[in-house]
Amino acid sequence: MKFSLKLLLWTIIVMAVALGFSGYFFVNYVFETSLAREVEQALDENSILSFAFETAALNVPAKYNILQDNTIEEIASNLETGGHGTSRLLRISDENRKILYASDGFEADGALLEQTDKSTKTYRVIKMSEGYYVQTGATVDTLDRILYLETMRDISDVFRERELGFSVYRRVTIAMLIAGTLIMHFISSWLTKPIRLLTKATKRMAAGDYSYRARQVSDDELGLLTKDFNDMANTLEENIGKLEEGIQDRENFVAAFAHELKTPLTAIIGYADMLRSHKLDEEKSFMSANYIYTEGKRLEAMALRLLDIIVTKREETEFQNVSAESIFRYLEDMFVGGGQRFRYRYDSGMVWAEINLIKTVLINLIDNACKASEAGGMIEVEGHRLETGYRFVVKDYGVGIPREEQRNVVKAFYMVDKSRARSKNGAGLGLALCKEILQLHGSVLEIESEPGKGTCIGFTLPNQGKEEADEENRKYRE
Repeated sequence: MKFSLKLLLWTIIVMAVALGFSGYFFVNYVFETSLAREVEQALDENSILSFAFETAALNVPAKYNILQDNTIEEIASNLETGGHGTSRLLRISDENRKILYASDGFEADGALLEQTDKSTKTYRVIKMSEGYYVQTGATVDTLDRILYLETMRDISDVFRERELGFSVYRRVTIAMLIAGTLIMHFISSWLTKPIRLLTKATKRMAAGDYSYRARQVSDDELGLLTKDFNDMANTLEENIGKLEEGIQDRENFVAAFAHELKTPLTAIIGYADMLRSHKLDEEKSFMSANYIYTEGKRLEAMALRLLDIIVTKREETEFQNVSAESIFRYLEDMFVGGGQRFRYRYDSGMVWAEINLIKTVLINLIDNACKASEAGGMIEVEGHRLETGYRFVVKDYGVGIPREEQRNVVKAFYMVDKSRARSKNGAGLGLALCKEILQLHGSVLEIESEPGKGTCIGFTLPNQGKEEADEENRKYRE
C-alpha cells in the first residue's frame, strides 16, 4: 500500500474514532443534563403536591379525629386536575401501602413504594408503553396519618432528543468523514510529493541516468532529505565519473605501455636480427649494438620507474624531519656540470618527509626541466618556508606545456612531445611517479606553464604539526 494511502487511511480511522467518541459523550452529556433537570423538577413537583395535600387536609372540617379515606380521594382528585388545566399522574397509599387513589394511566408497580420512608424521598426512571417517566415517592404526615404520595412525570421528550441527537451526529460525522477524506487526500498527496519525486529519481538513477536530480518542493525534513539525496547523487555521479576516468586511464595506460614496449623491442629485434643474419663491418656492428644497448637501457629505466610507482603506492613510508639545506646540497652535487645553468635559492628550516622519495621527486622535476630547455638554459630551484609547510619550486625557460595538456602530464606514459621525449630517453613516467609520492606526503603538483616561455612546477610539504615544527626549527637554529 502506498504511503499516501496509509496516511489517508489512518487519518480517517483516527477522525472516525475521535468523532464517534466525542459525539457519544457530547450527546450523552446533554441527555444526562436534561434528565437531571427533569428529575429535579419532578422532585420539586412532588414536594409541592405534598405541601398542597397537607394544606388541603388541614382545611377539611373536623368531623373525625383522623383523615378519612374518601376525603383523601377527594383531595387527590383535586390535586390531579389542578395546575393550570394540566393533569398530573399521582398515586396515594395509606400506612400499610394500600393504594387509596391512583390516576388513570399510573401503571407503575410498587417497587418504589417499598423503598420510601419518612426520611427519604425516592425516584426512578421507568419505561412504560407510552414512553419514559420519572416516578417519585415521598411521605405525607397529616392529621395523625402517614400517607405515601407518588407522582409520575413524562420525560419521553428527553429520550427522543437523545435519539435525535445521535441521528444528527451520525449524519454530521459521515459528512465530516467524507469531507475529511477529500481534504486529507489532497493533503497526503501534497505531503508525500517529495517522496514520489525521490522515488522517481531513484528509478531514473537505477536506470543509469546519474545526472537526474529530484526536485526540492519544500524546506521541511522531506525537503532536507531531498537535498541530501541530491548531494549524495552529486557525489555518486562524481565518483562514477572518477571510476570511468580511471578505467579509461587504465586502458590508455595499457595501450601506451604496449606502444612504448613495441618501439624499443622492434629496434632491438631488428638490429639483433641484422647482427645474427649478416656479416657487418665493425662500424655497423658497433652502431647496431649501440642501438640495442640504448633501447635496452630505456626499457630498463621504464621498468624501474613503473616498479617505483607500484612500490610507492604499496609501501608504508617513514617520515622524519630533515633540513632543507641538506636536500639542496644533494641536488647541487647531483646536477653539477652538464649543459644547463642552475640557480639555487632556499630558506633554512626543517622538512617533514621521507627524504629519499622527496629527492626522487626533485630529481625528476629538474631532469624534466633540463629536457625541456635548450643547452645552456637556466634552471631555477627554490625553497621557501611558509606558515603551512615548506614549498619547493623548479622553474625552467624552455618549451612550456599547453594549458590543455597540463592536466594530463601526470598520467603514466603521457608525453606532450613524444619525439622530443624519446630522443632524450623519456617514457612519460617521471611526473606520474612524482604525483604518487606527493600524495603520500599530503601534497600535489602545481603546474604553471606557457608554451615558449617555460614551466614552473611546485609543491608544498605540510608541517608535521605547529608545535613539533617550532621545536625542530629551534633545535636546527641552535
